Amino acid sequence: MKTTIVAALIRGLCINLTGKPQTVVYESENTALLPPNAMKIELNPDETEQSTAVIIGKAYENWNENLRKTGFQDNSGSPCDFIAVPSCAALWVNGKKEALFWMDDDPGSAKKRLIDKNSDPRKTVAVNGNINMKTLQVKDRAEVVKNRIALVTGGAQGIGEEIVRNLAAAGAFIFIADLNLEGAKKLAEDINSAEKRTAAAAIEVNVCEEASVEAMFNTIAETTGGLDLCISNAGVLKAGSVLEQELADFRFVTDINYTGFFVVSKYAGRLLRTQFRTAPNWKTDIIQINSKSGLEGSNKNGAYAGGKFGGLGLVASYAMELVEYNIKVNAICPGNFLDGSLWSHPEKGLFVQYLNTGKVKGAKTIADVRSFYEAKVPMKRGCTGKDLVRALFYIVEQEYETGQAIPVTGGQVMLH
Repeated sequence: MKTTIVAALIRGLCINLTGKPQTVVYESENTALLPPNAMKIELNPDETEQSTAVIIGKAYENWNENLRKTGFQDNSGSPCDFIAVPSCAALWVNGKKEALFWMDDDPGSAKKRLIDKNSDPRKTVAVNGNINMKTLQVKDRAEVVKNRIALVTGGAQGIGEEIVRNLAAAGAFIFIADLNLEGAKKLAEDINSAEKRTAAAAIEVNVCEEASVEAMFNTIAETTGGLDLCISNAGVLKAGSVLEQELADFRFVTDINYTGFFVVSKYAGRLLRTQFRTAPNWKTDIIQINSKSGLEGSNKNGAYAGGKFGGLGLVASYAMELVEYNIKVNAICPGNFLDGSLWSHPEKGLFVQYLNTGKVKGAKTIADVRSFYEAKVPMKRGCTGKDLVRALFYIVEQEYETGQAIPVTGGQVMLH
């Protein structure tokens, strides 16, 4: 039995008990000693995911019953009002201790328990039945991601960086996944310093390579026990006429924007499904950062628009399939980030590309191209990271919608 699966199932158990996000930190352990208050899980190597979930549930029942005998819950409330939550679980396979899992509400607290070897049980108010997020006012909407574990692919720069920074400011913990590992590390360091907590970690990934994506999700499972929010943001753009574009460029754009979303969704879905086995009422999210080009096409930019159109087909299809596991799948279709590097880079930006390819007729300067695109937007400006993240908060908060493509275009693309 993979430790990554056990970690996700333990995280699901803790979520189910507390009704809120949890972190589970994996520690390889070969000593015979068992932390004094650890929950012991005994498995055979050939257990399935489903049977392991049942075994973990029974292990908790046994652990909790033994704890009750010590009077743990009696000193601060009725046992009916409070429940005990384990802070440490020990995995035994064929009679040999394989690993320890340390749990708490957030990565910093879970890591501290590991360092201090603090296996003291936690106490929380009992959760009744379905897990519901607290009623939020609009001004509090950002709280829906507080302490949640998020992943942002392509998170080291551009739109991805803005998403990461806004999620961190709202209290989430974010895995910054990018092919640019050094950039991801630097951003994580900046965010952790600014937030004065463990708010982000860097992971190297190539979304086009299945082995790389699988390794990323294994790392996530061993680092935090699982995930609540997967944001598939990695994307590229190479403008070009269908009459002139090289096939290699078309494939490059499609591999990242379309196939990459499939690969990320495949392994995100597997991890979130595992959590579901022990947290059946906890809703999780896969969100694709799409584009307005996925709603209306884009002149002399067919590879990009085609991949984005295809992405919305995947979103709707995955939403139908994964709802069985309480996984919501939605897309956000932002308008143009005119101030971001994608558009404004002095050599590779879209303003330069569109000027050079003649996409904007009569444009003689970059300023002409920008004015052309600003004039298309009723709000008379480009989209910003905050505009996009407000839509993201809505998707997480909204428990009744899946398979949707939400435009954030300043009115440039309106409802059909």
